[in-house]
Amino acid sequence: WETCWFKVELSIPVAWAGREVHFVWESDGEGMVWRDAQPVQGLTKEGEKTSYILTRSLKESEPHSLTLYVELACNGLFGAGKGSMIAPPDPDRRVTLSKAELVVFNRDVYELLVDLEILLDMAQLLGEENQRSFQALYTANQMVNMCDVTDPSTFPAARGLAAAIFSQRNGQSQHTIHAMGHCHIDSAWLWPYEETVRKCARSWVTVVHLMEHNPELTFACSQLIPVLWQAQQFDWVRSCYPGLYARIQDFVAKGQFIPVGGTWVEMDGNLPSGESMVRQFLQGQRFFQEQFGRICTEFWLPDTFGYSAQLPQLMRGCGIRRFLTQKLSWNLVNSFPHHTFFWEGIDGSQVLTHFPPGDSYGMHGRVEEMLKTVKNNKDKGRVNHSAFLFGFGDGGGGPTQKMLDRMKRMSDTDGLPRVQISTPDQLFSVLEKESSQLCTWVGELFLELHNGTYTTQTQIKKGNRECERILHDVEVLSTLAVAQDRGFQYPASQLQQLWRLLLLNQFHDVLPGSCIQLVVEDALQYYTEIRRAGAQLQVEAVQSLCRDLLQPKECSTPSTLVLNTLSWERTEVISRPEPDGTETLALVTVPSMGYALVQEPLVPPEPVTVRKQEDGTITMGNGIITVCLDRMGHLTSLQLLDSGRSSVPDGCYANQFALFDDVPLYWDAWDVMDYHLETRKPVTTLLKPLEITLAGGLRGSVSFSLRVGKSSTLTQEIILDAACPHLRFLTQVVWKEAHKFLKVEFPVQVRSTNATYEIQFGHLQRPTHWNTSWDWARFEVWAHKWLDLSEHGFGVALLNDCKYGASVHRNVLSLSL
Repeated sequence: WETCWFKVELSIPVAWAGREVHFVWESDGEGMVWRDAQPVQGLTKEGEKTSYILTRSLKESEPHSLTLYVELACNGLFGAGKGSMIAPPDPDRRVTLSKAELVVFNRDVYELLVDLEILLDMAQLLGEENQRSFQALYTANQMVNMCDVTDPSTFPAARGLAAAIFSQRNGQSQHTIHAMGHCHIDSAWLWPYEETVRKCARSWVTVVHLMEHNPELTFACSQLIPVLWQAQQFDWVRSCYPGLYARIQDFVAKGQFIPVGGTWVEMDGNLPSGESMVRQFLQGQRFFQEQFGRICTEFWLPDTFGYSAQLPQLMRGCGIRRFLTQKLSWNLVNSFPHHTFFWEGIDGSQVLTHFPPGDSYGMHGRVEEMLKTVKNNKDKGRVNHSAFLFGFGDGGGGPTQKMLDRMKRMSDTDGLPRVQISTPDQLFSVLEKESSQLCTWVGELFLELHNGTYTTQTQIKKGNRECERILHDVEVLSTLAVAQDRGFQYPASQLQQLWRLLLLNQFHDVLPGSCIQLVVEDALQYYTEIRRAGAQLQVEAVQSLCRDLLQPKECSTPSTLVLNTLSWERTEVISRPEPDGTETLALVTVPSMGYALVQEPLVPPEPVTVRKQEDGTITMGNGIITVCLDRMGHLTSLQLLDSGRSSVPDGCYANQFALFDDVPLYWDAWDVMDYHLETRKPVTTLLKPLEITLAGGLRGSVSFSLRVGKSSTLTQEIILDAACPHLRFLTQVVWKEAHKFLKVEFPVQVRSTNATYEIQFGHLQRPTHWNTSWDWARFEVWAHKWLDLSEHGFGVALLNDCKYGASVHRNVLSLSL
């Protein structure tokens, strides 16, 4: 990720007067041309940008000698993987500069070649049944006959033949394609966050340069916020690229550079909590309002791995009624049935949704792509307009002049769809007018691929959940402190900075874990900072909120201050610090969103009992539930005493760990394939049998250890507290396996065709059977803090504090670890 700088001193020959002169630069590393201390052109061989136009017609008054600087990065458009795009970066990567030349560009030959390309594509792709294909073929043949490559004076007449074909117009019923420049830049993926700042500069300076010479060009930019304007990089970027920023602002005002998106980053669409998603929209919309005087009406999320059924309600609540993506075209099993439709969330909120029918956000303006856009459209007859996003993406790059020149020839050419440079607002406005016959899709937009991202990089998953909880608690305690003490300063700026760090890590290749190790290290460092700063803010809020209670009084009984940041009263066993540094257990009751000063702990209605049997099994009970565990830590019985029924079927083991092979077809960090289920191996190697660690009273606990795979270990403590209706499992895994997948399974004596999973601010039901391809394609799904399998009057829920991957098939609840 290092860069090197080249100083380039040019001297243009006087004999080139009147000619178009380019500086050509070809290397396998990304580069950027600087002139007069300003970035002027991005250079990426993979993005078909290998030249910088010095002059379009050399005049005597123009400088013939000048100095440029080229900043060359030691990575390509898609990082620096060794042997494969998604392989780890090659530490010995070498970048080669293969060409650095001063050349005369023959614009007439270029235009002639673009004409011929379009005509030949029409001839090949329109089909023998279409007379336009033959007209295009014979016109191209005539052009070749007419051209004398040694006589440029023959070129205009040949181009006139092509112009005649391109000027023959369509009928009124022809499909209209709304073309928009686009440049999807992953905020971090196969490169670190810092490299993305340079990628944005390379891409957007090229876009701005194109706009200066193509005033019709529009560019939908959805990554303006996260990269250039995230809090920790704002001052650095503004000092590095102030000229570029000013030029972008000018084109925003002209309506050509169009900010879209509405969120702080293009976040993962499944795993962030409801509050995190609200903050994504809050921070994003606030930024658009402050910088551009308006909020976004389109949510632009083209490349995340599925979309929560809660998103329509959140969008509508944040002033957004339109949504664009294309990722469901990646479905491995079922083809999604619509490209334009209304998407309805769990509360009935609807948003007009459009998937570009070309199934890509990185089109190149070719005839083949235009024809696919029309042919592939699953809503023909309902609507007659669709989006076409053109420009190199993922690693940046953006549109090129050739893409624009291709589409100019197809703007209204008989036999091809009508192509117009457009904007998101123009597209959605016409779709809204045509929407009376559109279908409605209810519930989640589940991507039938990349199911492994719910579990990959477990420390990132744990960091996200913990930091979401920390920021929630800081805000609750700080709000209570302000309400009680007007002198308390609410930490708004600190919280915004911490939230932005968390939101940044929710980018759709960071939170899912589908990024290089360098990005993982950055993300974990951000979580560490949130934990540290969040803990300090909690202390400050509690000291203000409970100042009087924290002051020791003479002759007072020792007491413990206990806070509850959840919205219901809680009675729980806690660890209580003693003056001598030890800890004792206490049963306490604390009101919702409040605190209690505990002097004498509560007496439980019934203490926890723990008994070991002769065969090594152990039973625990607290008057609410009783459990039985075998020497391997399996749960052989779990009874809710009031119900009189056992939750574990006879002959089955709950808390059963199972190891699966994890060898996907290609996307290693992303995917777990359905065939992994055929490789299930129960974990059976016992390192330390079940033993009692706490004998009862307020708390009973047992522990055991297992060997997992060849060299990993798992230690688990199982805890039952007094007055508690659930059993806790504290699990520690030292993981050293490769291409393996560890899960824990809970077969239960409950029968239901649907299981319930927590999602953002609600829950979702999914089938427990595999009747259809839509059912079995969801063999591995995501959930937040709980999943539940219930029948009338009875059910079992599995809760977690840091996991997302899960499944319920028939009567087995499974959590992916």
